[in-house]
Parts: sequence; C-alpha cells; structure tokens
Amino acid sequence: MALISRILKLRSRAHFVTERAGSQSTAIQGTRKRRSAETRQRLGVMIAGFTLAFVLISGRLVQYGLADPFVTASMGNPNRVASRPDIVDRNGELLATDLNMVSLYADPRRIVDPDEVVEKLAVVIPNLDWGDTHKKLRSKTSFQWLRRQLTPRQQADILALGIPGVGFRPEKRRFYPGGVTASHIVGHVNVDNQGLAGMERYLDQQGLSDLRVTGMTSDTALEPVRLSIDLRVQNIVREVVAKAMVDYKAEAAGAVILDVDTGEVLAMASVPDYDPNEPSRTLPDGSVDKEYEKGWFNRISNATFEMGSTFKSFTLAMGLDEGKITLNSVVDASQPIRMGGFTIRDFKGKNRVLSIPEVFQYSSNIGTAAVADKVGIEGHKQFLTKLGLLTKMETEMPGVATPTQPKTWKKINSVTISFGHGVATTPLQTAVAAASLINGGRLIPATFLPRSREDAASVSKMVIKDKTSADMRFLYNWNGIKGSGRSAQVEGFNIGGKTGTADKVINGRYASDINFNAFVAAFPMGKPKYIVLSIIDAPTTGEHGGRTAASTAAPMIKKIISRMGPLLGVKPRFGSPDTPYYLESY
Repeated sequence: MALISRILKLRSRAHFVTERAGSQSTAIQGTRKRRSAETRQRLGVMIAGFTLAFVLISGRLVQYGLADPFVTASMGNPNRVASRPDIVDRNGELLATDLNMVSLYADPRRIVDPDEVVEKLAVVIPNLDWGDTHKKLRSKTSFQWLRRQLTPRQQADILALGIPGVGFRPEKRRFYPGGVTASHIVGHVNVDNQGLAGMERYLDQQGLSDLRVTGMTSDTALEPVRLSIDLRVQNIVREVVAKAMVDYKAEAAGAVILDVDTGEVLAMASVPDYDPNEPSRTLPDGSVDKEYEKGWFNRISNATFEMGSTFKSFTLAMGLDEGKITLNSVVDASQPIRMGGFTIRDFKGKNRVLSIPEVFQYSSNIGTAAVADKVGIEGHKQFLTKLGLLTKMETEMPGVATPTQPKTWKKINSVTISFGHGVATTPLQTAVAAASLINGGRLIPATFLPRSREDAASVSKMVIKDKTSADMRFLYNWNGIKGSGRSAQVEGFNIGGKTGTADKVINGRYASDINFNAFVAAFPMGKPKYIVLSIIDAPTTGEHGGRTAASTAAPMIKKIISRMGPLLGVKPRFGSPDTPYYLESY
C-alpha cells in the first residue's frame, strides 16, 4: 500500500510538472506570436515610409523633368515677362520693339564645383568676370544672375555643357532698328526694360511702369505708340548735322524741324549721339567709357545757349507788336552805344541810319538795342516771357532744361538780351517761339506725339497780332533774299530766316575766338509750313573758311531743306526772288 501510494504521488507530481511545462510553453508561444506581429508592424511602417519618400522624390524628379527647361519655380511665374509697346513714327515705321531673349542664372546650392563652372562658361561667354562669377557661385543664396540677355547660340552652347545648377529665364530686350538715327527722341531702356531717357522714359512716366509692376504688361500685345517724327526726315537731319560737326571741326551740332500749324516735331538730332541698342560701352580695362556716354546729352532740348542774333527776330517783333516801330521806321546806327563800361558795336556796321528791314538784314546790334529801349525793360521781359523763352518748356520729352536770365534786369541787360546775349534758352523753345512769329501769332507747344490742327488750336494762344506776324514773314523773306539767309536759300522753296553768331561763354567769360552759331529758318515763305533751326557749337572752320553762322549753320539748313522739301510734298515755286510771297494771308 505504501508503494502504491508513493507511485500515485509520483504520477500526480509528474502530471503537475507536465501541466506546468505545457502552460509555460503556451506562454512562450504567445510571446513569440506577439513579437512577430510587432516586427511585422515595424516593417510595414518602414516600408510605408520608404515608399512615401520614394513617391515624393519620384514626383519631384518628374516635376523637374516636365518643367520648362528655361525657368525654375524659384523664379516665380514664367509667364510674367514684362513687355513694352512698339514705338513707330508718324508713318508707322518701326522705331523700337521688344525681342524675346533668355538670361543665364545659377542656384549656388546646386553647384558642385564653382571653379569648373566658371571655366566652362568662360569658353562661351566673352568678357566673363571670373572673380565676380566665382563669388556668386559660392554664395549661400538660391539665385544669382550670371549673364543677362544671351544670344540663341550662347544658350545652345551652355546647354551642351550640361552644367547642373544653372538655367535660363525668358526676358525681353529692347531693339532699335534705326540705331543712332533717332536716339535722343526715342531714348533707351535699362537691362530690366525700364525707360531711362527720351520717349521711353515718358511712357513709363505715363503709367507703363505701374502696369509692369502689377504684371498687366506680361506677354501682352500692347498698342504701338505713334510719334510725330518722320523717320525719313529724321535720317536726313541726323546725317547733315553729323557731317557738319566733322566738316566744320566743331564740338557738337544739331537741328530740329517743327510743323508751325500743329507744333509737331518732325525731326530732332543732336550730335555727338549714341546707339540706344548699346547705351554704354566698356573699355578694355573694364571701366565705363565716359566719352561715349557724353552722347546721351541732347543739346536741342536738354541744354541752354545764348542764341545770338536769332533773338533779334523777337526784339523786332516786340517793337512792331507794341507799335513802337513799323517796317518804315528808321533808327540811328551810326555810333556805338556806350553803357555801364561796355561798348556795343555792330559787326561790319554800316555806320548810318538804318531802316528796320536793314537792321534785320545787317544784323545791327545798335539798331536792335534802340528798338528794345523804345519798349522798356519791363515790356521787354514780359514779351519774352509771353513767347515762352524765359520759362521751362512743357513737352513730353523728359529732362528739358530751364532757361537762365539775370536775377535783376537792368538797362544793360535789356540791351544785350535784345541781340541774344544774357539770356540762355534751349534751341527747341527758340524754334517754338520763332514759329509763333510766322504762323499768324499763335504760340503752340511743341509735341513729339501726333497732333491735329484742331487739337493744336485748343492748346495755342495768341502772343502777337496777325499784322505783326505778316511783318515778320516779310523780314524773314527779306533776310533770306538779301541778308545772311542767302547761304541757306534753296531754289523754289523760298527760305527766310535769321542767323545768330554768339561768342561762346567759357568759364563765365565770353571767348571772342569761339562761337556758338545758329540759324532759324521758315519755308516756304509764301505761307510757311515748317520752322527749321540748326546749331553748331564751336566750329573752327566753315564754308569758304568762315566760322560764323552764315558759313556754318545756314548751309546746314540748305542741305536739310533741299532733301526734305520734296519728301514732305512742298511744291517749289520758281520765279523772281523778289516776288512778295509774304503778302499771302495766313
């Protein structure tokens, strides 16, 4: 019994051990299953993470692959490329337009070897600044311009280099087909297509720049801007003044043509000038060519000069309009005028009594001063102000110069101003004032935009009587036939006008051996349609060796009118030069 009892105890213990072992085995298996499930979860998360990253990277690569190869997202909207309107002349001939270009940029963060990039680009891009380019490529920024406005060939060559981190952006480049022909009228833009001078700057001042900022000019076909100038006539004027500067060995030259009925500027040229396609030039040493940039200076509207004896036109018109003289009046020009320590003489004076037409014909300083004295200081000042000669001219052209005059007018000032010394005005406003003398007495502001006669009438104002204007047409015609205007005469076109030879002011003093010459002409004198004014600065020689206005500025007028008259449809009238065309009613 004891044995059986022991055996039963042993079997019971064995069963307990077996049950315990089974329980432990079940627990171990559960732990293993739980750990396996957790591992599968971790692997799933990792796979999902890697899958998401792969999808994002693949998507980005696809985006780069499908993107415009010439622009990246860092450049903003590639379609917002600012445009400018074409500029055309009065006949629709193109003066300025936009060309589609590309510019090279870099993302320095993607540049692997800046030295290698610079070496490769230098092969394609001439005059590449190695130091500056290398500095840009090593910067911490996301964008740097490397070269603006590349040629298609340069773009293709750079693409062939396969440089990572560089790209292209579409841009606009302003192109001027006529080059220097109308540079001072049209002006030019900077590398960002913003107007800097001339009518280009005027367009920006009228709101174009604001439209550009808002993106409203982006890739939009804008209506062309039509100017008043005639490109055919402009080319003639520019050729004549450029040749005159060379032939007469002068510092500068210029000319302007006005329609006397509308105030439209048909042509205006000033030399030295410049090519608006290349407004600046760089010297071999890398510095800016300052001599070339002097060509930006427009002497017709942006500079003032003492216009010499052309002012005698205004003095005699003043005397006639005020009723102080008539064409039949005479003045004593037999003796020089001594005043305030100065002696006023005539150049090749007649030393006798002169009629008013003779005062104009012989350009008598003494006779002109006598007329100014009859009107008086205040009347003289008021008359010139009325003609717009003492105030800044209003026109579309930016940068118009302001005339200079004495702070206090004394008698000596009135006397010298009567023959063109002591007041400095722009040649353009001198031409505008001269137009009022021969168009019936209407002062019409100059414009570089088309203007009808009806529109001109609404902005004009009467400054002299119609009778005075008729008398001035007589004097212009008289001087064209018998006086200094003879060297400007073109057969059939009956040109009248007045020369002006002034001693040039150098460092505040008059230089007796350096002249500033001008000639203001009207034609055809039967019923003048155009005013043409020429200037020549510091000529050293002229026709037949002379250096006065009759030998320099007047021949320029002759060359201009002989070529432009037929183009503008002016019908020549032949016959005796004494035919009184001036009697026609204006």
